[in-house]
Amino acid sequence: MLNFDTLYNPYASRRMTAYAKNGMVATSQPLAAEAGLSVLRKGGNAIDAAIATAASLTVVEPTSNGIGGDAFALVWTKGQLFGLNASGPAPQQLTLQALKRAGHQEMPTYGWFPVTVPGAPAAWAELSARFGKLPLTEVMSPAVTFAEQGYPVSPTVGRNWEIDFNRYAQDLKDEQFKQWFKTFAPQGRAPRIGEIWSSQDHARTLQSIAETNARSFYSGVIADKIDQFSKLYDGFLRKDDLATYTPEWVTPISINYRGYMVWEIPPNGHGLVALMALNSLRGFDFEVKESPDSYHRQIEALKLAFADGKKYIADPSQMNVRIEDLLSDGYAAERRKLIGEKALLPEPGNPPKGGTVYLATADGEGNMVSMIQSNYMGFGSGLVVPETGISLHNRGNNFSLDPNHDNCLQPGKRPYHTIIPGFLTKDSLPVGPFGVMGGFMQPQGHVQVIMNTVDYHLNPQASLDAPRWLWTHGKTIEVEHSFPEHIAQELARRGHDIRWSMDTSSFGRGQIIWRTKDGVLVGGTEPRADGHIAMW
Repeated sequence: MLNFDTLYNPYASRRMTAYAKNGMVATSQPLAAEAGLSVLRKGGNAIDAAIATAASLTVVEPTSNGIGGDAFALVWTKGQLFGLNASGPAPQQLTLQALKRAGHQEMPTYGWFPVTVPGAPAAWAELSARFGKLPLTEVMSPAVTFAEQGYPVSPTVGRNWEIDFNRYAQDLKDEQFKQWFKTFAPQGRAPRIGEIWSSQDHARTLQSIAETNARSFYSGVIADKIDQFSKLYDGFLRKDDLATYTPEWVTPISINYRGYMVWEIPPNGHGLVALMALNSLRGFDFEVKESPDSYHRQIEALKLAFADGKKYIADPSQMNVRIEDLLSDGYAAERRKLIGEKALLPEPGNPPKGGTVYLATADGEGNMVSMIQSNYMGFGSGLVVPETGISLHNRGNNFSLDPNHDNCLQPGKRPYHTIIPGFLTKDSLPVGPFGVMGGFMQPQGHVQVIMNTVDYHLNPQASLDAPRWLWTHGKTIEVEHSFPEHIAQELARRGHDIRWSMDTSSFGRGQIIWRTKDGVLVGGTEPRADGHIAMW
């Protein structure tokens, strides 16, 4: 037998831009992309393909998302863009007082405190009911098969699985976490790259969700199991929290960036950060990509936008500023004035009063979907509901515990959310879906991808291949090792704290599908992951 190391890749590889006519699915795991394509071939549309891919990703990339997570989607269909916010609120019993009684000064990462109502199953059912062509049972069949019959673990997933297992083995000693190890480390370790992993519990749960259009998850037998598990360990999530949940159709928000409309989901997600940054950047001319001025201005605009986002973004019912004020030309001009020759420490302004997976799909009929779902930090809270395979997310970790903050924890309130799908249009026609997953990298990735596309005229694959930077805090910027060294040195002279990073996963994983004026689909996928484009 051949002996090789899957993660040892000493030579730079090159992936070409993909072209197709009848359909395209781009995501971070090949089997999930192929699942979406199989649904297109059966007569499904791009919405069906997105659901099939999303459900499959909960099985074949459980290190980044799961049935117990949240989802957002932008859907182009019938000549219009629709937005779906399927993020869940805090349970009614989860209060600041409960955290204080438990001795917590900040929101824990693991256990029941950061668990909010999962929205992903409701997203699949809602998308299918409103725009799908095929029955949900047929659309989710590939995901059920992957879980039931097993699949070989792909390289990036295997690497992340081992990292999470090692961390969980050290940190998660309580009885309530044993189900995670039983489900995701049945041999007492993480599945290795190329090994077959399956989960019968996961398969039964997906089948039940498909057969009941997610009702079993929110008001039936699965809801009962979640409720029982929560009560057993003094958790806060109850069946009533699940039963009263519905995802929300929202009006996407946008700005005009050099003749293109860049679209995002409105808060509680932080797509607004990307739009605020681009709104500032459109006041500059960018002719040369690889120049210190280009990177410096991008970084400074993003830092200022994040300062505003972290102060103001919350459940929209709790925000004290208007989105239109944050995106106004006047406010963008005021923030732009702060961008000088040196790195600054970002502070929020005063606007006028008044572990995630991403996928993109398109079909031959003109439908296109930009969709993202997540358990937040890897597998999430470390809690797996017995006999279900459901790994519950820890999205509530993003809540503030400051009573004066817009994003402060309240029962029934949705937290600041990091997962954001993007979409591009021009002259009221679709250009296509794009996205870069990865926590607080996401709006930074959106800005870099849009500028690579619009300002520097890169093809979708090159837009994703380009070296990335990541602002982490203060003046600290992480850059990939392929980032131009002379530019890094000049940025350091301007006051940026430049740090070379060995961890490519921190720079996000993106996908793009553009549609040409002739209806041809053009795709790019992420080189930093097991990215794949399935098409016909």
